[in-house]
Amino acid sequence: MTGSILVADDETSIRESLTIVLEDEGYNCTAVENGEEAIQVIDQNSFDIIVSDLKMPKRDGLGVLEYALQHSSDTLTIIITAHATIETAISALRKGAADYILKPLDFDEVLIRIENLLEHKKVAQENKYLREKIDQEYNFNHIIGESDAMKKVYKMVERVSSANSNVLVTGKSGTGKELVARAIHSNSDRSNKPFLAINCGAIPEDLVESELFGHTKGAFTGATTDKDGVFVAAHGGTVFLDEIAEIPLNLQVNLLRVLQEREVKPVGSNKTINFDTRIISATNQDLEAEVEKGNFRDDLYYRLNVVELSLPPLQQRRDDIPLLAHHFLKKYNKELKRNLKGISSEAMSAMMAYQWKGQVRELENVIERSVLLSDSDYLQLQDLPSAIRDASGSEEFNMDSESLDQAVRVFEKHHIKSMLKRTEGNKSEAARLLGIDPSTLYRKMERLGLSD
Repeated sequence: MTGSILVADDETSIRESLTIVLEDEGYNCTAVENGEEAIQVIDQNSFDIIVSDLKMPKRDGLGVLEYALQHSSDTLTIIITAHATIETAISALRKGAADYILKPLDFDEVLIRIENLLEHKKVAQENKYLREKIDQEYNFNHIIGESDAMKKVYKMVERVSSANSNVLVTGKSGTGKELVARAIHSNSDRSNKPFLAINCGAIPEDLVESELFGHTKGAFTGATTDKDGVFVAAHGGTVFLDEIAEIPLNLQVNLLRVLQEREVKPVGSNKTINFDTRIISATNQDLEAEVEKGNFRDDLYYRLNVVELSLPPLQQRRDDIPLLAHHFLKKYNKELKRNLKGISSEAMSAMMAYQWKGQVRELENVIERSVLLSDSDYLQLQDLPSAIRDASGSEEFNMDSESLDQAVRVFEKHHIKSMLKRTEGNKSEAARLLGIDPSTLYRKMERLGLSD
């Protein structure tokens, strides 16, 4: 094992013996004989674990513990005591000790305790890193988009994050429904609890009930152990049910009962388990139409759809294409170890004109592919798939400004002109093709200096 350990004990035989045992196991050890010396080396070094005697001259083990908690919060402290009273142990643990060991020391036991604490610390650090990474990636401030349509999404995410109401996220495949669900969780009071996502359309029908509600050992062939379903496993946090329309009709009544009662009965069990979990579901289908067809229960639909958050397709937020493209360029420069400096105006023009049926996911895939294959300092038109190149049309335009805001204005102006040209000046039809209201089109034309 590896790790740095501080041993503080005024008994020479214990201090030296413990140091030898730990160093034989591969630990890097520092040994001191009183609490004041312990504090001095804590100021000068970083330790994974402190093993400190409770009774020492100058400053006792609890004093060392309190100092370590204030000045080296990532360090875990084990208290050694010859006073075998439960009060002593409880006092040390209440003050923040990670563990305590009674004298006389069993060195094998000490090694096991230290190994367990280091493993616990490693897992805790990994979880902290993952939470910080998820918070950074899924905080709604980091969702890419400055269009009016996305500003409405941000406002709705911010509003619903503070509540516990069920949310139904709707939108075409590739619009980022899970990203928004994670943003809601990340900005809620549940952010330090689990977020579990389950794709209802990817689970075999005979296993859906087990995945959602859990099962007991022996409940069916292959059930070799008890297993919690997602609602219980995410207790205190959030469950994201993607493709909720794919839930089999015969299980929808069970799901409705679970959502109403906030308790589940695992497959093969007669006992119910309570849970406190927020439910966010998503679909790319028209659930109201599915209700009309008899494919989805209306009572379940209304239970899930307390708040609906509809994500706009990329056609309705074309202003965001340059922002998204540059974001993905930066991302895949890093992941693929490339160093493209930007995107040519011809390539961006083609991407602005293209109808992104695969939404943001398709745009990201195109940028990843193009970054990988490009031989230029800038992503060029020829780096894009032929379908996108063909969408650029014959009209060319130049953009000299490196400002992203200016780039957006140029592309937006160019695209509106293209739509007006296609509709022979019919602004209502152009607005429909652009996916915006006619009044919004008039405001944009005025802002961009486009005359009638």
